[in-house]
Amino acid sequence: MGLRTKFNLMLAAVALVGLALLAAVLTPILDGQARDEVVQRSQIMMEAAAGVRKYTAEQVAPLLEPRMANTFHPQAVSAFAAGKTFDVLHAKYPDYAYREPALNPTNPMDRATDWEADIIEGFRSHPQLAETVVERDTPTGRSLVLARPLVATAECLTCHSTPAAAPKSMIAIYGPDHGFGWQPNEIVAAQVVSVPMAVAFAQADQARLVFLACYAGVFALLFALLNLLLNAMVLTPIDRMAKTAEAVSLGKLETPEYVRAGADQIAKLSVALNRLRRSLQEALRMLSEP
Repeated sequence: MGLRTKFNLMLAAVALVGLALLAAVLTPILDGQARDEVVQRSQIMMEAAAGVRKYTAEQVAPLLEPRMANTFHPQAVSAFAAGKTFDVLHAKYPDYAYREPALNPTNPMDRATDWEADIIEGFRSHPQLAETVVERDTPTGRSLVLARPLVATAECLTCHSTPAAAPKSMIAIYGPDHGFGWQPNEIVAAQVVSVPMAVAFAQADQARLVFLACYAGVFALLFALLNLLLNAMVLTPIDRMAKTAEAVSLGKLETPEYVRAGADQIAKLSVALNRLRRSLQEALRMLSEP
């Protein structure tokens, strides 16, 4: 195995180790940034929902409340308004979702699924918990879920304490069997935002590939440059000195000396080789004299 081959194998090993280390360092950083981006998107959705709820409670509900005795208007319910608002987003981006599931809702459509019920029960077990983030596998890919608890307030109890206290128009639509018995300050539901993680992580994968490709490109350029320098500064001088030494060893004393300018190791080797050559010539001359 030649010196060039050994040198290139060593460079290839260094390149592979460096590539593996770079990938190991980049992966948690880029994946962490991707997850943070998804969390930020979910927080923006959550704050938008909070804004819709606040506007509905303060601006819409007071206008519709006098009419609730005869006709129940779900538009006066902040949860309904927030859900309908995000239905527009969901229609365009099906992987994005907003719900306000409850353990005991008036509308059966708002009943919590098993995993949503687990989140609500988690809030009930830890009342000090203001927010939770979990990840779920869905048919369309992995999704990040941001949830916040919903507490029964005085406004909620006007409709959800007992059937007798609720508007008759609401009872006429949903019946008296569900959505009642809520207690003051009880965690009864949760705001749940679901955001797909695929896009953010695909961007992270693309960024990782770009970094690794740039590393590979720089190393390939360095590889070519080092090979040129190795050939010009080491291999060619050594080959010429080897040929000179081989010619002298075969008795071709008239072979020209190889002179390497400079003060590096190759130049010192050429000086030593030429000195050895002249010493050999002198020894042979002395042996040939009578």
